Formats: sequence, structure tokens, C-alpha cells
Amino acid sequence: MARALKVYTSLWAMMPHDQSGVILSYEEICEKVAAAGYDGMALDLGAGDIAQAREVQPIMARYGLTPLIVAFPKTVESMREVLVMSKDFGAPFVDIIGQVMPISVDGMIPVIRRWMDMAEEIGMPVQFETHRNCITNDLFTTLSLLDAIPEMRLCADLSHYVVDREFKLPLQHHEKMMISRILDRADSFQGRVASRQQIQLQLNFPQNQKWVDLFKGWWQEGFERWLSQNQDGDCIFLCELGPPEYAMTDHAGVEMSDRWQEALLIKSWVEGIWADLKS
Repeated sequence: MARALKVYTSLWAMMPHDQSGVILSYEEICEKVAAAGYDGMALDLGAGDIAQAREVQPIMARYGLTPLIVAFPKTVESMREVLVMSKDFGAPFVDIIGQVMPISVDGMIPVIRRWMDMAEEIGMPVQFETHRNCITNDLFTTLSLLDAIPEMRLCADLSHYVVDREFKLPLQHHEKMMISRILDRADSFQGRVASRQQIQLQLNFPQNQKWVDLFKGWWQEGFERWLSQNQDGDCIFLCELGPPEYAMTDHAGVEMSDRWQEALLIKSWVEGIWADLKS
């Protein structure tokens, strides 16, 4: 049965898309993204809002781009409107970066379960992104949540946990095993390369190559695990290279690399990894 890799970019990452600082119109963004061969675009409700998503979605539809909704719910019930909208948009799932953050794992479990129940009721799949400043903020806590909620599925953005845990290279065995547990529960993946102190590195700087290699290995492992668990469907990979202050800048505030070209480079890497695994 058919299994395909679908590569998305993010509207947030396109505003601006490179070091020129020029912010294109929604029409220009959609045209550029579609021409580059992306399958869809994430609409980030943290960087934007529902009104923006509703404005951009019809333009995306004209260019054949599928919307992926990234939600930042500040209350449990606020997820409902996002789930309904996402179903109307034909989104593959909603990526939850939950802003309801109980301190204890016991307090988190009913929040996660309520969002999952709501998703099932509405008929809109959800994944929980591994992300800082949200309910999955910490790697250890997220692993505890996975133990407590076997049906919980993740969107793996491992850049956050590299910074969160200040991983040193080479990784220790127990650290590799923790990341493997995350990848084993991931149904989608995000593309950004981090180091133990920086959330988003320039891909062509020589000093960053060891981190690039680490992430390439993780993406390959993630794809391998996804393929072992899914006999059909789409594996979604989101190239998400954020603008400043995610992107590092020089003394004049100019970005130190071309994020548009870097995103295309990540796109080519993951398409190559996927093709090798499928061959």
C-alpha cells in the first residue's frame, strides 16, 4: 500500500523567508512555496491567529498546498474551535503545543486525555509537539506522559530537547535511548538543527556539522520507525526554520544565513533519506 513523505514549510518561517527581511504577500508566499515543491504549509496560531489562518487557507488551496494547524491552546476548551476549523480545512492533524501546563505529571494526564477525547469526538487527529514552554517542555516529563498514556502520539521537534537537556556530543547510551523512545511515538517530524546552547544553527558552518549529522541520523531513525508502524498513509516532515530571534543575527540585526535555501537543503536531505529507505 502507498506510503509517501509529504514535506511542508511554515508560514511563520516565511515572514520573512530570508535575510533580506522582506515580507512577501500571502499570495507571493504561497506561489513561492508551491513552486519549490512543498506539499503544504503549517499555520502557526502562536505566531499568528485563527483570523490569519482563515485568510491564508483559500490562497493555499488555489496553489494546492495542504494546511497543517499548529495550536497553542491556553485553555482546555479552546482546542475545540481549532479542531473544528482544522477539519474544515482538510488538515492532516492538529499539532498541539499546549499552554495548559500543570506542574505534575499527574496533573498533565487529564489535560492530554481531554484534548485526545475532544479530537476523537470531532474526528480530527492530534499530535503533541515536543517543544519548550508547553506541556511537553521537558524530555523526562514527556517520557513519563508516554508511559501513562500509551495512545499519545508526538510530533518530534528534537531541537527543543537538545537545548532542554544540554546534550553533549557524543551522546551517552541512555540519552540515545530516550530520544529513540520519542521517535518511536512520533507520527511526524520537524526540521531544524540545534546544539546544546542554540535552538537553530546555520547548516553550512563547519563547526555545526557534528550537530547536522546528529539530526540527520535522528530523522532517518524516525522514518525507519514510522515505516515499521505504518503500512499506508503520509509521513509529514515540516521544515521549520524560524525568523529572528530563532535565527541568529549579526551586530546589525541581519541574519547570518539564507533560511530559504537552508530549508530547501533540509527538504532535499529528508527526501533522499526517505528514498533510500524505500528503495
